[in-house]
Amino acid sequence: MNQPLQVVGFIATRKGEEERGPLVRMRTDEAAGRLLNDGELVWVYGPRQQQLATLQIDDSLQRGTVVVRDLAGVTITEIVRVRKPDFDRAEDRRRYV
Repeated sequence: MNQPLQVVGFIATRKGEEERGPLVRMRTDEAAGRLLNDGELVWVYGPRQQQLATLQIDDSLQRGTVVVRDLAGVTITEIVRVRKPDFDRAEDRRRYV
């Protein structure tokens, strides 16, 4: 399952803040359908670019929505896809070399 998700919140942090960096929050059932676990690195595919982010489970969100933090190229109301990195695929492996 890799249904599109709507961004309903964007958190922008500033230099020096303790909690910062790319993050995506989603519901437990949305994560389980994608075989994702809390704290895992995931690919977030936005309309302009893709980026790795840490997954955080947040069951207070509505089904089909996510909140992102410090992800370039993503804004509120846009549609994103989130998936597990597949390091056996040449396409994903090249990004880490």
